[in-house]
Amino acid sequence: MKYFVVFFFILLSITSSAQVITPSQKVSGFIYNDNTKTPLINVNIININKVRGARTDSQGYFEIDVQPSDTLHLSLLGFQSLRVKVTNDWIKNKVAKIYLTEKAIALEEIVIRPFNLTGYLEVDSKTIPTNENFRYSISGLTHGYEAGEYSPNAFGRVLGSIFNPADMLYNFFGNNPKELKKLKEMKKDDTVRNLLESKFDRETIAVLLGVDKKEIAEILQRCNYSEAFIQTANDLQIMDAISGCYEEYKILKKK
Repeated sequence: MKYFVVFFFILLSITSSAQVITPSQKVSGFIYNDNTKTPLINVNIININKVRGARTDSQGYFEIDVQPSDTLHLSLLGFQSLRVKVTNDWIKNKVAKIYLTEKAIALEEIVIRPFNLTGYLEVDSKTIPTNENFRYSISGLTHGYEAGEYSPNAFGRVLGSIFNPADMLYNFFGNNPKELKKLKEMKKDDTVRNLLESKFDRETIAVLLGVDKKEIAEILQRCNYSEAFIQTANDLQIMDAISGCYEEYKILKKK
């Protein structure tokens, strides 16, 4: 009986390990305009579960690493974003046809208000607003970006949130550890990084973190980033800012 129990637990462990380790597979597809039925180029495809990305070519074709039940997020400027579940049938058949629908966008009137310049540099320079922002660099990029006040104040903001359980920043970082780990995974995939560097709509980050786009702005405000940075930074810079703030949070929490 003793040897049977040992054998049973060994068998159970092997079975559990086999269930956990599932090899990645590739699926492919063609993405078309739902209205014109023509291929869509440069559609961004991100595997939300594995945080891996791909883009369609001139024929609307793509392929990406997946596992069963993964979710793919498809987005393209001017089209409604779409989430597609990876099924066993798709993995078996390898290729799928997907259609995106164009957005109906109403253009609003824009009023441009120029500065009233006098022609005298000393006078005109005082009328142009300036942002007292500091410049930071991101690993992997050749240029820097504007942020809010210098890091000691941001560090203090995070410290304050830890001692105030009702603070939004504390609650967000404490309740979303798995989603925040995806920020590190995003940096490993060049396709995802290039996608985020070219986007400014916060949609992809919101999907990966499982939050509303408005919450992203609030998170950055609590991390002491300036309004100018929040409004103008690309999604890669936003990702790096949230990731940096989260790392500060983890350090302070340990203390």
